[in-house]
Amino acid sequence: MPIADPTQRFSNRVESYRLHRPAYPSAIVDLLARECGLTGTSLIADVAAGTGLLTEIFLARGYRVIAVEPNRPMREACATLNSQYPHLKCIEGTAESTGLHSHSVDLVTVGQAMHWFDLKRTRTEFARALRPGGWCAVIYNHRRLSGDPFHEGYEQILVDFGHDYHAVKHSHLTEDRLAAFFAPSQMRIALFENSQQLSLDGLMGRILSSSYMPHPGQPHYEEMSRAVTDLFIQNESNGGVRMEYDCQICFGQLS
Repeated sequence: MPIADPTQRFSNRVESYRLHRPAYPSAIVDLLARECGLTGTSLIADVAAGTGLLTEIFLARGYRVIAVEPNRPMREACATLNSQYPHLKCIEGTAESTGLHSHSVDLVTVGQAMHWFDLKRTRTEFARALRPGGWCAVIYNHRRLSGDPFHEGYEQILVDFGHDYHAVKHSHLTEDRLAAFFAPSQMRIALFENSQQLSLDGLMGRILSSSYMPHPGQPHYEEMSRAVTDLFIQNESNGGVRMEYDCQICFGQLS
């Protein structure tokens, strides 16, 4: 099944995405600052920034960030961070055509989106935008898929009700493909544990933040909603469930 235009898939899921997708560990900033030689004057471009979940952890450390996002509702949600972080600039652009000036940024980051890109064109574009000696970091929160009834049940709901879940899942990049993106430079990898504590509303919001799941009023939504409620009731402890992730950072240079 062809995957619908990724730049428009999340237009009606902005609030669910902003409120219920997992945050990124702040340790990512420490890692990249140390390994990529970031300084107080470094400029970061967060490509496919969405609502700014990854953007914000760099802004919170005082870095200047250009958030590049093609989807207008997502970009507008990211721009609300300006009230707290004046060093943020939001621009319209894609991974293949960012709108960034040539050799203008020290680090390009991509959170949870690399599988949507044309990798050959993206590599050329990132290399153009990076200053000599600049770095690129590709970051994914990999949700735990099995090992206990909650995570296995959540995955089964996606399989049962996600209209193109298999196509999206299979589009995700293997380490080999990511290493080829950085080649001939060496790709480095780091992992951090990450998690979310979710109420029933939070669990439903997490489900609705995925572009392949039915929304209220769409076919199978009510059935899906009942399945989510049952999963929560069967697995909750002290009013919540814990969703676990491995946060993987793949980083390197493109020159």
